[in-house]
Amino acid sequence: MGIYINKGNEGFRQIRNSEYIDKSGLIAVVNKTLFTEQKMSCVTRCRRFGKSMAAKMLAAYYDHSCDSRSLFADLEIAGDPTFEQHLNKYPVIFVDMTTFTSNCKDEGIVTNFQEEIIKDVSAAYPQVKYEEGDHLMKYLQQIVSATGDRFIMIIDEWDAVCRVFEDKPEAMDKYLDLLRRMFKDISAVDVFAGVYLTGILPIKKYNTQSAMNNFQEYSMVTAGALAPFFGFTKEEVRLLADKHGMDFDEMVKWYDGYQIGAQSSMFNPNSVMMAIREQWCESYWGKTGATNSISTYIQMNYDGLKDDILRMIAGERCDVDPKGFKNDLTQINTRDDVLTVLIHLGYLSYDRRTKECYIPNMEVLGEMENAIRDSKWKEVARALENSKRLVDATLRGDQQTVARMVGEAHTANTSLITYSNENSMACVLAIAYYYAHADYIFHREYQSGLGFADLVLMPRKNVSKPAIIVELKYGHSTEEAINQIKDRHYTDKVAEYTGDILLVGINYDRDTKEHTCQIEWWQKE
Repeated sequence: MGIYINKGNEGFRQIRNSEYIDKSGLIAVVNKTLFTEQKMSCVTRCRRFGKSMAAKMLAAYYDHSCDSRSLFADLEIAGDPTFEQHLNKYPVIFVDMTTFTSNCKDEGIVTNFQEEIIKDVSAAYPQVKYEEGDHLMKYLQQIVSATGDRFIMIIDEWDAVCRVFEDKPEAMDKYLDLLRRMFKDISAVDVFAGVYLTGILPIKKYNTQSAMNNFQEYSMVTAGALAPFFGFTKEEVRLLADKHGMDFDEMVKWYDGYQIGAQSSMFNPNSVMMAIREQWCESYWGKTGATNSISTYIQMNYDGLKDDILRMIAGERCDVDPKGFKNDLTQINTRDDVLTVLIHLGYLSYDRRTKECYIPNMEVLGEMENAIRDSKWKEVARALENSKRLVDATLRGDQQTVARMVGEAHTANTSLITYSNENSMACVLAIAYYYAHADYIFHREYQSGLGFADLVLMPRKNVSKPAIIVELKYGHSTEEAINQIKDRHYTDKVAEYTGDILLVGINYDRDTKEHTCQIEWWQKE
């Protein structure tokens, strides 16, 4: 057993010894690419979405130094026609690049990488002499010529170098040159049966082209056929929740919301499993070196980025064009670049059909709040912190406090109200009521009765609190706002899901700059 080559199947065996959701269908997809022009794949997902587990699974399946049949016998792949064809048939070189970034802090990482791999491969092939100074690819080509073996190469966290050495462009360039030499060189056709990379960032672009455009890329933006294999589907989480006595609706609230390719509802798998182990839903996101800079990104405020972030906190979506991003954390030059980085890091989800991004769930919403608290947006952070007081004041019918705090939120978010109308004010209110996300589902422009309510807060399942309907007026009166809720029967549809409803009318006087509030209880007869 080697360090990098012929590592065996122990990594995947330990995964199977734990609770495992069958993602072996990935193997069938990869099998179809072997020995074809599509044999080089790069799969990028945000942290803790199962990339490393999948890499270990592939290594265990292909590695010719072990017998992995029993590990796959009860999985989906065992019924695939290609299962026997490729099971344990290849020498597998498996590299976790974080091993090298941890041990080498300068551009010498490229030399160290080649030396370590060559040392390990030469021990596996002592009959093929290594000539001092030869490039790794030349040596692998000699092995293929001498033995006929074709390699499977798996590099986990391929972009770790790009993230760790983002302030050292020379190191990054040398690393990319190494990868190009390995995978774009004509000899790669003969050396590799297949190549599989994982990471957070897609392959770096120069101008508009990928540095290695012979790779098939499957990312958070363009997931393709691999979409179901990274993250948990809604049905998978439902089965886990039933098995372990967890509240499925709580799981949805905290961890659902990612749209990845054709999969419209994907969960963060690590957070789901952590919640099951702890028997408690909360944020298990945590911070890593790859994501600590979110506060820096959102403060760049290119082209109104701050307004977009706040609107997404309020539950809205924002348009984004991810195509221009160069997949390089040192080249963030536009609003779209920032939003695209946040998509790849998992802080936003991307709807490819509408070309919009949004905050996917409660867990990530909390991380956005932490980022704002760590940023220079002190007024916004204060408004979010005051949100609990506003929610409490609304539930107890304290009209004066609600009016005052809405006014403070209005002032804190003046960038959102440069055009004074009810739509922008509704966005401000959704931010001000941020704290209510734990107990309520927010609906902007909620269709009910004879029209659309400005803002409806619908209590979540098992929450014994009233629904809240908010109607906004500019330069009119709170009475008109309350009467509109009643006259247009906004309560009709809301009452189908809940009993008591709070009617909240808010008016903003453009001349006096004052906010007024009126709150009434409505009960189903």
